[in-house]
Amino acid sequence: MMKIIFFGTPTFASEILESLIKKNKVIATVTAPDKKKGRGKKIQESAVKKISKENNITCFQPNNLKDENFINQIQKLNADLFIVIAFRMLPKLIWTIPPLGTINLHTSLLPNYRGAAPINWVILNGEIKTGITTFFINENIDQGKIILNKEVKLSKDTTAAMLHNLLITYSKELLNQTIELFLNNTVVSHAQEHSQTIKMAPKLSKELCRINWSESIDSINNKIHGLSPLLENNQILKDISICPSAWFEIKIQNKVRRVKVLKSEITEIKNKNLKIDSDNISYLNINFTTQALSIKHLQIEGKNHLDIKQFLQGNKIDSSVKFL
Repeated sequence: MMKIIFFGTPTFASEILESLIKKNKVIATVTAPDKKKGRGKKIQESAVKKISKENNITCFQPNNLKDENFINQIQKLNADLFIVIAFRMLPKLIWTIPPLGTINLHTSLLPNYRGAAPINWVILNGEIKTGITTFFINENIDQGKIILNKEVKLSKDTTAAMLHNLLITYSKELLNQTIELFLNNTVVSHAQEHSQTIKMAPKLSKELCRINWSESIDSINNKIHGLSPLLENNQILKDISICPSAWFEIKIQNKVRRVKVLKSEITEIKNKNLKIDSDNISYLNINFTTQALSIKHLQIEGKNHLDIKQFLQGNKIDSSVKFL
């Protein structure tokens, strides 16, 4: 059985780690240092650290990945393979340590959507499919030789949170298949394509999250779903760091409030004479040229998230309401 060291931090990585431990010998993990969060400044451990502790696995939390003491400790473990999922960029003196190499699992069909936020960007761009890829790490981010990939179809209603959870399931399977190749000494990898047409997935900015009502209805609908933490059961994804939510400001009852939109739908226009149309019971639509964007689920800043019927029970939409 191979000896593996696992590098990762968030829930996405920890759930795959938990699956990995069941069938493989994970001898150590490397994750982000603990952080103080919340009003009480309580120490918060990463999801990967929590799983490591539950399974009595040594967990390293270096501030500096080039720290000599940390590197020496890693080398002494004599791991065969390093696996990296949702972690910062490793220096070469780390990823060259194991004899079988260092592999990464990336949540897109490489070479497209290299970068920090592929789950969001495939939806933001209105893609109909995405996937996951295992590949060897090299000097360039997400550009190493591809080992395996798996295609995943997207529906028009898929949110970033839904895709996050879906890709966890597929990632467990693909990673197990990749490890089998190493165990059987049958790994075959191929170089990635490099061209100017490759789509990227940069880190999400605060400016990106604001809804600009002058954009097309499709762009706004994609933005809402591509940034949404809403799951199929109208629950919110626990790790909302990957789903910051699309938002706008509304002037209602003479107050300006920030509103996050968690779900929307493109539909037919009900009342052509209005830009903002609502029956104040069951629907709230923003009319565009030929179609309407129907807001289905939202959250006023500082309040609980609500479906549109719940929202309209306490908020009347009339001609005085303005979307800013």
